[in-house]
Amino acid sequence: MDAVVAAVAALAQPTPVVLIDGPSGAGKSTLADRLVRSWPGPVRPELVRMDELYPGWTGLAAASAQVAEELLRPLRSTGTGRWCGYDWKRGEPAEWHPVVADVPLIIEGCGSLSRASAPLVDLRVWLTADDEVRKERALARDNGSFDAYWDMWQTQFDAFLVREEPVGLADLVLESGGAAARTRRSTGAGTTVVS
Repeated sequence: MDAVVAAVAALAQPTPVVLIDGPSGAGKSTLADRLVRSWPGPVRPELVRMDELYPGWTGLAAASAQVAEELLRPLRSTGTGRWCGYDWKRGEPAEWHPVVADVPLIIEGCGSLSRASAPLVDLRVWLTADDEVRKERALARDNGSFDAYWDMWQTQFDAFLVREEPVGLADLVLESGGAAARTRRSTGAGTTVVS
């Protein structure tokens, strides 16, 4: 957590955009919530969760594309982007939400860090954890509603990893889960340094 806050502070920008990606159950939502509370700037960031964008259980790729094309690209070019929510009960798109460039932005969730989104943000964070820990967390968190979809979701996510190679796009790679967490910082030369 301290590494992420320090990285945001080092950007020296009033309204940076931060992506937090990683597999289900890695702790992305928790990290994002903590970052909002510990934000090093004077303006509290807006938080967009990918869970609100996925158009159903098969919608990882669609939500990932929406982040880049509807939210980040227009945000950078015009100062205003948008994202469309999804009504899980009705199984249909919900309302559009505007996002403005004069407020810091955190986007967290599976599929947020892609080849299309990476150049449009200021800080790219990848968070992971042991596979068993992740699955236990994710299934416990959703009180059984995720159980039947875990394998299908993981298959989509594995395809996303192959297609987008998000770990290589990250500025910070964090590993959580055990008694100790490790932080790896990208050196920009294709290697990482464990700190």
